[in-house]
Amino acid sequence: MLSILGFLTICVFLGLILTRRLSVLLSLILVPVLFALIGGFGAKEIGEMVLGGIKQVAPTGILLIFAVLYFSLMIDTGLFDPVIRSIINLAKGDPLKITLGTAILAMLVHLDGDGTATFMITITALFPIYKKLGMKKLILPCIVALSVGVMHLVPWSGTVARALNVMKTDPAHLIIPILPSMIGGILWVLFVAFWLGKKERKRLGVVHLDYDHHQELSEEQKESRRPSLFWFNAVLTIILIGALILSLAPPSALFIIGFAVAILINYPSQAEQRKRIQAHAANVFSVSIIVFAAGVFSGILTGTKMIDAMALSMVSIIPKEHAGYLPALVGVTSMPLSLVFTPDAYYFGVIPVLKTAATHYGINSIEIGRAAILGQMTTGFPLSPLTASTFVLVGLSEVELADHQKFTFKWAFGTTLIMTLIAILTGAISI
Repeated sequence: MLSILGFLTICVFLGLILTRRLSVLLSLILVPVLFALIGGFGAKEIGEMVLGGIKQVAPTGILLIFAVLYFSLMIDTGLFDPVIRSIINLAKGDPLKITLGTAILAMLVHLDGDGTATFMITITALFPIYKKLGMKKLILPCIVALSVGVMHLVPWSGTVARALNVMKTDPAHLIIPILPSMIGGILWVLFVAFWLGKKERKRLGVVHLDYDHHQELSEEQKESRRPSLFWFNAVLTIILIGALILSLAPPSALFIIGFAVAILINYPSQAEQRKRIQAHAANVFSVSIIVFAAGVFSGILTGTKMIDAMALSMVSIIPKEHAGYLPALVGVTSMPLSLVFTPDAYYFGVIPVLKTAATHYGINSIEIGRAAILGQMTTGFPLSPLTASTFVLVGLSEVELADHQKFTFKWAFGTTLIMTLIAILTGAISI
């Protein structure tokens, strides 16, 4: 009975969000509550499950809030402006240097984990250059998508935050083992940028270019820049990322302190501080509130034992001799499934079942989470029609979504395949 209720919960949840009949936020809350009531659980029991789930995701929610605020603040201060100017100056109208510079810039800017912000910054800065040189329109969104996809593995991105929530673990256990995969993915993206740039150089040659990035900024952006504090912000960011990788303190605590120091030094006036926070409040709230709603979903499915029951059903279907391939299978299919499942549907609907099934087979369940983030709404999200930021990317690049998907899919899928293979070779996921 619990198994049936669990699968019905997930099916109804997926159906509602894929058909857009109910928002993800409300679906995460109302669907599990409804099926818990149908299963005979009382209001007090459901309330305790809800609170238990929220407590589980609270550290992830706090991490997401302050990490996005911190890196958004660094973009406001102009931390990445010298990189943009350097790339433009070094490129000197050479398509090959420009494509490589595009990849590097997108990776650096995407340290904030916010796809929409990265697309707006990189495409707005580089589109006029591609246009002036006469480069193919599809190359810019392709390289940016690949770069952002592999960098979306940072622990504070919305996708990884969901995975951390579902796996109930910390970045050290989920992310550190797949760092070699991430490095491999970065090298692959740079190779693709080199390959596409070389073809454009052969077609166009090297063209004279006259472009001033500072003049392209809006008045509000110019007002928020803090060029005199560049080295302070750079050192602070390096220290923060280093402390995160070395697990010197809980990630949420690191970003809370880092954000407080950064905003105090860069914007000492309380009026300026309020303005900076308000500028990013909508993005922070819309992402973080989903994490807490997901806590309700996972709390109820776990508390009612629906997850356990569904896993046992899967165990009875999958032949034991093939169970060892489960993590690798998740890794290989993760990127294409970004075109079918929203991150909420996949991480809160599919992964919990696979995670518990893996445990029953004697597989380390965290391998399922590692395999999933190698493609599902990481390398896959900039091609998915299910994420709003994809439309920001293609809209700013003035290309059609179908053309972007057709041009970029093979490169993005290649990124996931390479990262999955490295993860298998390094033991991050088993086979």
